[in-house]
Amino acid sequence: MNDDGKVNASSEGYFILVGFSNWPHLEVVLFVVVLIFYLMTLIGNLFIIILSYLDSHLHTPMYFFLLNLSFLDLCYTTSSIPQLLVNLWGPEKTISYAGCMIQLYFVLALGTTECVLLVVMSYDRYAAVCRPLHYTVLMHPRFCHLLAVASWVSGFTNSALHSSFTFWIPLCGHHQVDHFFCEVPALLRLSCVDTHANELTLMITSSVFVLIPLILILTSYGAIVQAVLRMQSTTGLQRVFGTCGAHLMVVSLFFIPAMCIYLQPPSENSQDQGKFIALFYTVVTPSLNPLIYTLRNKDVRGAVKRLMGWE
Repeated sequence: MNDDGKVNASSEGYFILVGFSNWPHLEVVLFVVVLIFYLMTLIGNLFIIILSYLDSHLHTPMYFFLLNLSFLDLCYTTSSIPQLLVNLWGPEKTISYAGCMIQLYFVLALGTTECVLLVVMSYDRYAAVCRPLHYTVLMHPRFCHLLAVASWVSGFTNSALHSSFTFWIPLCGHHQVDHFFCEVPALLRLSCVDTHANELTLMITSSVFVLIPLILILTSYGAIVQAVLRMQSTTGLQRVFGTCGAHLMVVSLFFIPAMCIYLQPPSENSQDQGKFIALFYTVVTPSLNPLIYTLRNKDVRGAVKRLMGWE
């Protein structure tokens, strides 16, 4: 600690993740629930990755992006959930300084990447429904790979910016992070200096990576709805609603909680509420994505039958 009473967390070497310590009677229940959802996430997303890779009928832009989303969700949950399970199971709630820094970087990077990737997936659906004759030209494999790379690069670049800004801030004496994982708003609350510049930067980039993607997605679906209303084929309508409805549900499950967390001013009252919202989009949403995309999906059912040798 220096003369001003400020301390750099790296000198102490750890943080304490408060998490759900205020509700000790809930910790065992949460451990079981989180573990079940985490296992569902691992199994469901690995299933999509393996199936998309093995079945040549699924080597299309839609399933290429879905494969990216599944891999992203695997990484996203694994960056925070194992640490949460350890903290819920025992009295030890600490995380090393290096571990906190790495977790902050990857959680933010992967969350931002998902925002951009969901926009890319909505553009793919727009091209498939509104420009079917030009679809193979618009969604050329090389262009699809470029869009995927751009999604990952933008997420990791944005995270590098915020992570470096956050860990340069001098912290007050205590190291209690009032959250179940290391995130920017929770760490900013430990600062001894004015953090308005950091909060403003976070608000601006959150708007860029949350609001703008959401507007682009809604614009794509506005065009899709207009195209669907002009369709005469009932089969075509059902197929469009099947694939686009699944994507729209995933978008809602991800963006609505994200907006509740990052686009509202921080307050003491909203902190506990924020933990449960964050628990939803880090634990529940990634486990539901495989179910949403595979249930009632003829392509996936057909791929499973071919893999099992049933047809």
